[in-house]
Amino acid sequence: MQVSDDSVQNIASLKNLKGFDANHPPDPKLIDSCVHCGFCLSTCPSYRVIGKEMDSPRGRIYLMDAINEGEIALNTASVEHFDTCLGCLACVTTCPSGVQYDKLISATRHQVERNYPRSFSDQLLRQLIFSLFPRPDILRILLVPLFFYQKLGFSKLFRATGLLKKISPRLAAMESILPEITLKSFQNNLADVIPAKGKKRYRVGVILGCVQRLFFSPVNEATVRVLTANGCEVIIPKSQGCCAALPEHQGQTEQAKALARQMIDSFANTGVDFVIINAAGCGHTLKEYGHILEDDPEYREKAKEFAAKVRDAQEFLATVGLTTKLLPLREKTLNLVYQDACHLLHGQKISVQPRQLLQQIPGVKLKEPLDAAICCGSAGVYNMLQPEVAEELGRQKVRNLLNTGADLIASPNPGCTLQISKHLKLQGKEVAIAHPMELLDYSIRGEKLKI
Repeated sequence: MQVSDDSVQNIASLKNLKGFDANHPPDPKLIDSCVHCGFCLSTCPSYRVIGKEMDSPRGRIYLMDAINEGEIALNTASVEHFDTCLGCLACVTTCPSGVQYDKLISATRHQVERNYPRSFSDQLLRQLIFSLFPRPDILRILLVPLFFYQKLGFSKLFRATGLLKKISPRLAAMESILPEITLKSFQNNLADVIPAKGKKRYRVGVILGCVQRLFFSPVNEATVRVLTANGCEVIIPKSQGCCAALPEHQGQTEQAKALARQMIDSFANTGVDFVIINAAGCGHTLKEYGHILEDDPEYREKAKEFAAKVRDAQEFLATVGLTTKLLPLREKTLNLVYQDACHLLHGQKISVQPRQLLQQIPGVKLKEPLDAAICCGSAGVYNMLQPEVAEELGRQKVRNLLNTGADLIASPNPGCTLQISKHLKLQGKEVAIAHPMELLDYSIRGEKLKI
């Protein structure tokens, strides 16, 4: 691996700042498993856009090792390279040496948040994000002024004039992915217990999510209908909160642990066979509860037991099989492209199952895009914190999806859907987007798509 002398000097220039603390620093054994072959470079989205060695998995591992060894400090010059990582885990899929980069970048991000003093503006934005997005109860209150903000045309004004972007590119990025807020965003139409239709096969819990329950409530409703139509009794504990994905991915250690404990407690004594989630990023974190709470003697075993029950909705249905008849979604062939969400494809190794389910719908013809495994740029809150890189990735992703000629895009993650919707509009294209569970729901109910 070639690293410029200037890069090392810049990073080492503030050596008086402290490095990693003793609480789970990046594991040297995992670092040493990297042989610096460079296979990760072509699949790393940040390296593709930025083009710098230090903004690749290999470069970041070099930095982790140097900080561990006390050769350089955890300072602005090193942290900026960790911040450019999307956490998409494409490098984990690609690596021929089996380097567990996911564990390395996770450990590093928690270290950064504990030991690196961010600027006031950065702290303020992050505090805003982590005070709102993992708190659907608070976020729902904020929807009231946002509803009128959209209805009175302020959103169109700010986007047309670019005024907000001049004030703060990050706030502009946050506003640009805001979906349309409707009266449904304020409603909660799901009961605590929904019986199975026909013979009961399973008793399953359903996690509603944060962004999903407020901005994509029809996806949750469709998921419940598909599960009950296929013999599942559905349990939805009202005490459930955020799954902890956003704070965990950004190194907010204590908030992530607290949310994980709350989620485990909410499903305690429900007697569910499985816990179902329909959002890719949430599912990956839920399956990591054993790792998140490994140092908690009270919750360690509970976390492992809970994580063992978690299934992505598509993963679950593909495994247990559909028992209800599927009907065509329109009279003619539906050309459909499935968007691989990173935390399904790379994080949970789920790719075939969604395609198997969609191909069971009569009249569906699946199209495959170029660079299907490359991140769309959403990556949780990445498109708000690193808008420039996210913009380029969003443009590339939408261009590749459009080039398939598909009539509809199937997206299994709310963040991806928001990012893709934004860039479809920016490119002046009108292509429908739906969650795979919505498409299965339409097919089961015989409802035709209006496309």
